[in-house]
Amino acid sequence: MRLGVDAGDARIGVARSDPAGLIATPVETVRRGRGDLARLHALAEEEEAVEVVLGLPRSLNGGEGPAARKVRDFAAELAREVAPVPVRLCDERLSTVSAEAVLREQGRKGQRRRAVVDQAAAVVILQNALDTERATGAAPGELVQEPRPGRHRGEDPAGE
Repeated sequence: MRLGVDAGDARIGVARSDPAGLIATPVETVRRGRGDLARLHALAEEEEAVEVVLGLPRSLNGGEGPAARKVRDFAAELAREVAPVPVRLCDERLSTVSAEAVLREQGRKGQRRRAVVDQAAAVVILQNALDTERATGAAPGELVQEPRPGRHRGEDPAGE
């Protein structure tokens, strides 16, 4: 079982794969902030996750901006929290746009759509990772290394 994660500023969408790694389905939306890492850890344990796939927001040209930096920082904390379960960063370009389109097609509007869009984006991220791995035979994205002990959210990696 793998978990897919879409980490936003306010909410974190979570999805899971089936045991065979073929299909991604939504799990829940976790409120961002105090306790979010603990909840993700609990979900990883509950789902017996062998890997966590976290979406990395890149620009359309493949570059990384402030949003990607925030996700990289979050990924380092998540890797420490769920260790020894590996965490991978995978390109999530247009995942939220794709999720919004699917939800619109299903007739979900306004508040009802906002309530599940993060989960739907996590499904898109995880499904893309599963499909990429099946097509290439290689694990997608990049493996996140656990940060050195003592580093916490918001600290400068250079210690400045």
